[in-house]
Amino acid sequence: MTGSTRERLRQRLTAGPMIVAPGIYDAFGARFVEQAGFEAVYMTGNGVSASLLGRPDVGLIDLTLITNHAHRVASCVNIPLICDADTGYGNAVNVRRTVEEFESAGVAAIHLEDQVAPKRCGHLPGSRPVISMEEHIGKIEAAVAARRDPDFIIIARTDAAAGHGLEEAVRRGKAYRKAGADVIFVELKGSPNMIEELQRVVSEIDAPCLVNVEEAGKVGELSATELEKLGFRIAIYPGLARYAAGYGIRESLNVLKRDGSTKQARDRMLSFKEYNDALKLPEIEEWERKYLFSR
Repeated sequence: MTGSTRERLRQRLTAGPMIVAPGIYDAFGARFVEQAGFEAVYMTGNGVSASLLGRPDVGLIDLTLITNHAHRVASCVNIPLICDADTGYGNAVNVRRTVEEFESAGVAAIHLEDQVAPKRCGHLPGSRPVISMEEHIGKIEAAVAARRDPDFIIIARTDAAAGHGLEEAVRRGKAYRKAGADVIFVELKGSPNMIEELQRVVSEIDAPCLVNVEEAGKVGELSATELEKLGFRIAIYPGLARYAAGYGIRESLNVLKRDGSTKQARDRMLSFKEYNDALKLPEIEEWERKYLFSR
């Protein structure tokens, strides 16, 4: 990870248009995000759990698994990688190592949430108990103290809104900012007053704010332009790759099962050239021409 990549992300927190970071769960998906011209990419813990374990996002991914995976993703693109770091995988002592490992992996930013471990994805059914605000303040302070690169970005997430109301979530967001978080992420559940709740988050918390755009939720009905007008500085789209890829794989398999051939699905599949271009095969071939010795 070059310092300039992190520096670019940090500079963009307060300048220029809102950062749009499509969600992926592997290096292959990250290639497409960069190829499409986006300036940042987001690695979702939910998607990683599905991809590596075939399991839902209920706290089954550990620090070693996700940081090893993050290293491979970060190393294949030249845009900043923002990662889901769940609860920091323990207390404030564990958070120190969490930050060190993600930073070493080449990640540009992580978000740490105040859920009780084992956590649950914010959009899964059921309640999400949160730890005390004071405990998470300590974890944010520990994260800030642990980073070696001052441009490594700490995003503080709170899931308090679902069980304790928006006022408590905003109170926590303000406290986490005071503790040193660079960005605040208030996870909201869908409600008839979603727009008003989003406006309140941005207007009451004096910090760059991140919004989670879940396609199945009410926020997913808003465009990036509308979210930017509300005042958000980062919008992540965690479900984009996993939903699109899952749908495409399922439909193509159904065609093969029905027809005994993938012919009727090929207009929804990459060509061999498109596939290899995404993997930058031409770059490898050029390297071979320059440096491989052949008799």
